[in-house]
Amino acid sequence: MARRRGIMSDQLKEEIAKELGFYDTVQQEGWGGIKARDAGNMVKRAIEIAQESMNQDSNH
Repeated sequence: MARRRGIMSDQLKEEIAKELGFYDTVQQEGWGGIKARDAGNMVKRAIEIAQESMNQDSNH
C-alpha cells in the first residue's frame, strides 16, 4: 500500500508546532519525536484554522 501524501503543508505544520510549543522537539527529533497528544492537538488546531478560513470566505 502506497503511503499517502500529507494534507497539511510543512509550513503550516511548523507554524502550528511553534504555536503549540513543541517545535523544538520537531527540530531535534523530527515529526516522529512528538507525543501523540501533540499530534492530536496539531490536527485539532489545523481544523480550527480551516473552519475560520471557511467562515471568513462565506462572510464575503
